[in-house]
Amino acid sequence: MSMNFGIAHVPRSGSEWVRTAQSAEQQGYGTLLLPDTLYTPSPFPALAAAAAVTTTLHLRPNVIAAPLRTPAVIARETSALQLLSDGRFELGLGTGRPDAAREAEKLGVAWGSAAERRRGLIETIETVRATVRPTPPIIIAAAGPKALVTAADHADRVHLAVDPAATESDLAALVAIVRDHTDRPVAFTLQLVGVGDRIPQYMAAHLGIDPAALRAAGAAALLPADPAAAAESLTHLDEKHGIDELIVPGELAEAFAPILARLS
Repeated sequence: MSMNFGIAHVPRSGSEWVRTAQSAEQQGYGTLLLPDTLYTPSPFPALAAAAAVTTTLHLRPNVIAAPLRTPAVIARETSALQLLSDGRFELGLGTGRPDAAREAEKLGVAWGSAAERRRGLIETIETVRATVRPTPPIIIAAAGPKALVTAADHADRVHLAVDPAATESDLAALVAIVRDHTDRPVAFTLQLVGVGDRIPQYMAAHLGIDPAALRAAGAAALLPADPAAAAESLTHLDEKHGIDELIVPGELAEAFAPILARLS
């Protein structure tokens, strides 16, 4: 199996961020990811700092909300990251989380309709591909049918931005939409929901989700704690659906470590 593993983390200090980046590289993670919100550090400078203390680790915002910046600004920042990382930057993009409209208002930028945001996303991708060298991989986070069709047309990889309780059948339906709208090879990414009885704290505290409910729902991104069984599940998702990248929330890194060790 050739699955890539990424770790998503939010810096708490400069020294802690350096340790996180170096540790991720040493443990066998392929990519370090950072969200793009007004409540977390800006991903471009943070990922540049991570690039300076690593040599093989790829860096990716997870994901840039395209409506919050102009295409030219995103292309400029992407070019800088490609330079500083020696070509290890990956551009994660999306049309924005549902609550990002409030962030756009705080920044004084137009949010626009869903169709306008999709057009802006496409313009951003076209600008980056026309101006940035080396051109980075483009990852689009999508879940709705129209966003998936846009991703089919323009992405190198699709991050399946699904509900935590999404089943394998749910994932298969989204993958099918993409494949039905392109003849290009497109890869797929899934974010880990939990390992055994360990799930991110925010899911329990803010979403009212618990591992038992996820198991009962057949959540595809909830892995068994047994490394062998977890590896079997991931191999199945890769071989059957082309989901060849798993993003691990930083909170779950300890629980995921035995699985990563088995598969690295």
